[in-house]
Formats: sequence, structure tokens, C-alpha cells
Amino acid sequence: MKNAFIKWFMKINAFFIRISRGRVGTQLGSQNILVLNTVGRKSGQMRSIPIAYFFHEGKYLIVESNWGKDNHADWYFNLQSQPQATLEVKGKTISTNARFAEREEYARLWDYLTKKHPPYLEYQKMTKRKIPIAIFEEIS
Repeated sequence: MKNAFIKWFMKINAFFIRISRGRVGTQLGSQNILVLNTVGRKSGQMRSIPIAYFFHEGKYLIVESNWGKDNHADWYFNLQSQPQATLEVKGKTISTNARFAEREEYARLWDYLTKKHPPYLEYQKMTKRKIPIAIFEEIS
């Protein structure tokens, strides 16, 4: 039931973000929300998800916490297969290349992100996997 509600809520939220050109649905508590568009690794079809993001050092960051579950979110695998993605942010569509933070960069960004949103620390305790940080750089 919880997963069905989350999926329903995310579809409705993406709809409101798009129809309002980013004026509705882009703030959830203290978090900023964008719509992430990836190509499905199996279907080849466009997949969209509203998700929390941070803009830091000229890049968009998304934490793939998947609510602390032991499995990765589908969009993680989609980006592994096809790193080009579009972000719908505040009414603008931005073409990006995505990669995942590693080593020192990961440690630095994890420290920054967990200070901005401490629940990520709790999610990390709930799972055995290391929670990835996706970095999206705009394609000029």
C-alpha cells in the first residue's frame, strides 16, 4: 500500500510541476524538487520521476537513497545504462550528463548533503548498500 501511494503521489506531483511550469510541487518541506527524465534501460521509453535535488558548485546533485531500501531505484540503473538525462527545474528543461560521485568527491558531497538533509544518515543506517550520489552537469 505504501509503495502504491508513493507512486501515485509522485505521478500527481510531476503533473503539477509540469502544468505549473515549476510553480507548484517543487517544494516538499525543506527540499527542492525537480523532475528527472531518464531513458528506461529495458523499455527504451522515457521515464520521469519527481525527486529532491541540491544545486551545489554549479551542478545538480541527487541522492539515490530510495528511502533506505536495500535495492537501488530504477532511475539509478537507467543512468548507468544511459547517462544522458533531462532535468525539469523551475520551469526550464536542462540537458545533462550524469555520473556518480566516487572516493574523495563522494565523501565531500556526502558530508555536505547530510548536513543539508540529515535524514540521509538514517537512510544509510537502514540499508547495507552505499547510497549513491548522482551528479548532473549541464550540456552546453
